[in-house]
Amino acid sequence: MHVNAIRAVGLFVGAAVLAVVVGWLCGAEKGAQLSIALVVCAGILVYLFGNSLALRAMRARPVSEIERPELYRIVRELATAARQPMPKLYLSPVRSPNAFATGSTPRRAALCCTTGLLRTLDERELRGVLAHELAHIRSNDTLISAVAATLTTLITALTAISFLIPLGDSEETDLPNLLGGLMVALLAPLAAVVIYFGVGRAREFRADEKAAELTGDPIGLADALRKLETGNRAYPLPRERVLLATSHLMTTNPFPDTIGRLFSAHPPVQERIRRLYALRRKWDLG
Repeated sequence: MHVNAIRAVGLFVGAAVLAVVVGWLCGAEKGAQLSIALVVCAGILVYLFGNSLALRAMRARPVSEIERPELYRIVRELATAARQPMPKLYLSPVRSPNAFATGSTPRRAALCCTTGLLRTLDERELRGVLAHELAHIRSNDTLISAVAATLTTLITALTAISFLIPLGDSEETDLPNLLGGLMVALLAPLAAVVIYFGVGRAREFRADEKAAELTGDPIGLADALRKLETGNRAYPLPRERVLLATSHLMTTNPFPDTIGRLFSAHPPVQERIRRLYALRRKWDLG
């Protein structure tokens, strides 16, 4: 938990320094001042909306135990076995099968499932996916993921407005403005990729292993991952900026195309499945 908190702070500071440097290169003092203002706004947005950004993007709503008693039963059993607080449960009206968790601390955590997930998986497979997300919550992966999602949303938004903001002295020449806009437009996707790598792909392997230990069934999660990949190809999410920025929160990459792979923070599903089967064989031999 403490390591992820330090990584989250480091991620934000690194993105802030990058923004100020780019602002200075594009518009000297005025550009740096604008970048500092954006960094302050980013900090406010991370604090206020970091936990709910993905929920808003997926149009998720709180779901009651009366509405989904099976879901509550499974999550409660897993959370009790893991000795962690019961997260708030949300439901997203999306056909693409997936799930994600968010929240700055385990006590403020939320776990969201799509309707496609509940329709696609049987209980054994669903337990594996829910245990995977609970593992992210317990490891506090959701904190750094929330920071990364908010920062990446802001950075990718700059690509749409970079040519509209005069970062230089437009009365003297238009060339610095054009070069500044080009630099921001080129560096923003690069910075977004750096942020995603800051989240780290190894966390998915760790969450898979913790989920398998919690359920005692690595094959159930492996079968679920296979179905999720197939479902994501059949029903991909729209390539909206906010959804791209929050895709690393999902159990599997919801964007199977080229652009989605560029922004993905997930290891290949086949590698995750291979490791889960290897874990099963290790347990059987032990």
